[in-house]
Amino acid sequence: MRFACALEYDGGAFRGWQRQRPGVRTIQAVVEQALSRVADAPITAVCAGRTDAGVHATGQVCHFDSPVERGEKAWVMGANTILPEDCALRWARPVANGFHARYSALSRRYRYVILEGWNRSALWWQRAAWYHGTLDVPAMQNAATHLLGEHDFTSFRSAACQARHAVRRIDGITIERRGRAVVIDVEGNAFLHNMVRIIAGVLLAVGAGEQPTDWTAHLLAAKDRTQAGVTAPARGLFLVGPRYGPEWGLPEPQLPPWPARTE
Repeated sequence: MRFACALEYDGGAFRGWQRQRPGVRTIQAVVEQALSRVADAPITAVCAGRTDAGVHATGQVCHFDSPVERGEKAWVMGANTILPEDCALRWARPVANGFHARYSALSRRYRYVILEGWNRSALWWQRAAWYHGTLDVPAMQNAATHLLGEHDFTSFRSAACQARHAVRRIDGITIERRGRAVVIDVEGNAFLHNMVRIIAGVLLAVGAGEQPTDWTAHLLAAKDRTQAGVTAPARGLFLVGPRYGPEWGLPEPQLPPWPARTE
């Protein structure tokens, strides 16, 4: 039987999603170990989108095939008693064999969090980037509009990106200030390696007044990663989760409950 499940994790102490050599702590390794113990058989988990070292998730979706049937509660509670404290299953559902966590996704949503202010935070240091001043949020939103739609995002991919081409579609970008935090929400059909972190770095430069609001348009036209500036730190990035068609019967991705919106 094929099952889908959603994961929440703090990526700070993991070396990313993908299983590596023995002794390297990865999300895939701890998840497969937990699911295999619940199933009492070897389990391989396939995720919707691989996250890098230090990147978090509130709704990473995986699928796996099991030779035994277990109920939702058995998968969730069983795996969560085995998983480390910084990784947990949120739900599990049986799905048709044609479901694929990656290829069945219609879009993916990410959130990037930036903490403003001259004094650093002890509680947020691993879950947000830190900017010492005050960002110009309207300028950032203006710059982000140039990225909407389908474009060649060569300027927004890492040198290590192995994707066959750089054409991607961004359906929405919103930037909001919430208390001390500036929150960037991005949704698109798919993303290149480090694409969201590069977008965040570009918007940070605009918000800091270092670049004009049309810089994003120039970067798209340039198709040159060396012109796009820094990649924002991994610790501020969250994979909120993929969206799937209603035919699969899976829950919608939920945004992190923080930072809370302040009026």
